[in-house]
Amino acid sequence: MNKKLRYAATAIAIIAAAIYLNNTNLLTEHRDGKPVLLAHRGMAQRFDERDLKNDTCTAARMLPPTHEYQENTISSMRASFAAGADIVELDVHPTTDGEFAVFHDWTLDCRTDGQGVTREHSMADLKKLDIAHGYTADGGKTFPFRGKGVGQMPTLAEVLSTFPQARLLINVKSRDASEGEKLAAVLAKLPAERRVQIMVYGGDEPVDAVRKRLPEIRTISRATIKSCLLGYIGYGWTGLVPKACSNAMVMLPINVAPWMWGWPDRFLNRMKAANSEVFVLGPYRGGEFSSGVDTSEQFARLPQNFSGGIWTNEIEVIAPLVRK
Repeated sequence: MNKKLRYAATAIAIIAAAIYLNNTNLLTEHRDGKPVLLAHRGMAQRFDERDLKNDTCTAARMLPPTHEYQENTISSMRASFAAGADIVELDVHPTTDGEFAVFHDWTLDCRTDGQGVTREHSMADLKKLDIAHGYTADGGKTFPFRGKGVGQMPTLAEVLSTFPQARLLINVKSRDASEGEKLAAVLAKLPAERRVQIMVYGGDEPVDAVRKRLPEIRTISRATIKSCLLGYIGYGWTGLVPKACSNAMVMLPINVAPWMWGWPDRFLNRMKAANSEVFVLGPYRGGEFSSGVDTSEQFARLPQNFSGGIWTNEIEVIAPLVRK
């Protein structure tokens, strides 16, 4: 081997060693403590997740129920916290009378006995609906919750007053920047110590509006999470954290996590230093529906003594595993 090749080989070996030392978990602190559990939509009725599309009526493909709770309701959130959730996720839509309705769907036709676009109604009218009207596990033969959800669609104000100390994740369903500005105006009225317990995610434009108005609130959108994760995969080996990962809620599919430099401990520490919080989701499959960590098998894929966040649709399944 000539001198040039030897120098090149030595340089490559030094660079490889530097990258290893900068990203190995052997030389970083492990954060003790239990994982932070995030209950997506609170305690909700589960449904068949195969071949989902944006307009799929999930209430019409409900699995046989194991509990009585409906997603995005006060009782569901209360049950989630009681089951072990540290954070509850909820969905919001502005209404014609200046409120924010807590409800998942863009339209009312699937779950409720109402019709039309959710945000084109007043909160007073939405309060009259039965939000459990459309749930069926047998193709429409029976509707076990029909009539039990009348008046159960809460406002964001009701959630905030019912759970004044609880951590919440608010999902903005639109791409309308003005909606983010309206939400920021609501959250700005809360004490500063309360706002830091709230996170916001959703459409790029409204989330950006919240981020600019209230930088103390952790946020994430489709554009920023893509920029965060791809940027980190590209140059995170240097220890640098992309700007999109700062002051953020970092949503990380469980099958993408091993691609993160320094996963798990060094990655979690870097995100913490950037004032961000990491939540592991279920597997991502190229544009398909990405669920939560919802089974014992998925939970077992997490690193031993994992102390980051876990996004789950099955808080009643995952919380007991954490307690063990």
